[in-house]
Amino acid sequence: MNTTDSFIDECGISVAAGRGGDGSVSMRREKYVPRGGPDGGDGGRGGDVLLRADRNLSTLVDQRLRRKYRAESGAPGAGKRCSGRDGETLTIRLPVGTLVYEAGSGALLVDLTAHDQVFVAARGGRGGRGNARFATSTRQTPDFAEPGREGGSLELRLSLKLLADVGLVGLPNAGKSTLLRRISGARPRVAAYPFTTLTPSLGVCEWDDQRFVVADLPGLIEGASSGAGLGDRFLRHVERTRVLVHLLDAGSLVLEERDLLADYDAIRAEIAAYQAGLLERSELVVLSKLDLVADRERLAPLLAELARRGKAVFCVSAATGEGIGALLQAMATALSQARAAA
Repeated sequence: MNTTDSFIDECGISVAAGRGGDGSVSMRREKYVPRGGPDGGDGGRGGDVLLRADRNLSTLVDQRLRRKYRAESGAPGAGKRCSGRDGETLTIRLPVGTLVYEAGSGALLVDLTAHDQVFVAARGGRGGRGNARFATSTRQTPDFAEPGREGGSLELRLSLKLLADVGLVGLPNAGKSTLLRRISGARPRVAAYPFTTLTPSLGVCEWDDQRFVVADLPGLIEGASSGAGLGDRFLRHVERTRVLVHLLDAGSLVLEERDLLADYDAIRAEIAAYQAGLLERSELVVLSKLDLVADRERLAPLLAELARRGKAVFCVSAATGEGIGALLQAMATALSQARAAA
């Protein structure tokens, strides 16, 4: 499988619960029992289809490869009032953070936000009653039984939104992947050209007594909210984060005389176009690749303007480690404040 296809965050599946087993038509035939009467057993219940959140999964690739799921049907009843075996429950494991929609109406059925959270997507059909159930004082030998009921079925649309505490945003090649490699054990691909990262990457960071998850969210360029570049394919992953860390490439300011304020405003405009409320999240601004800046005075006008806007700015170099400790402390503090506010 191509590595760019290994991260799948949207797909559609169909689920069908098992059919109930048919009831049995049987008459008791034993020696010395001349009037045994009806003894047909009930059919077994069809198996349910369950959706279970699993924190060990991070992609919907399994559901992309297998689109149809059907639980086992119940077994039919038998003589001597023997009930049929119930069908086995089918459990579909999905990553934590998966939203499940009904494909036809678009209604949200469940948001799987916790490990081992379970949702019954389709219930198995009830087993049919055997003819022993229909015997009465006036109808002592019923010669019919009830068929099993069909199980429920649904067409589902699955949409994964990564559950991360901190989201790294910025233009391609701003240094997000390098920073994530520096502050966590994640190993996203790094290269000296844009769009190196084509899928989100998660890393676990530890600072003092805090542990938090940081996501490298790729593909944000001007026009992303309307589909440019990787478009809004990954913008929705920003929704789950509590703190945004906006990276600006300080090296490009020096080497290319790039307007970093324009870059900053462009990305914020795309986030606002996607969902305006996201701009209310806690935000830290990071000037990355500080090791490429020989004359730090050239950063002064940019720092002054960001300070005037009330932004907390951190100058770091993921290559040398300069400023990383202060940034991690700020992330942990902002995250604690965001959690307390929530």
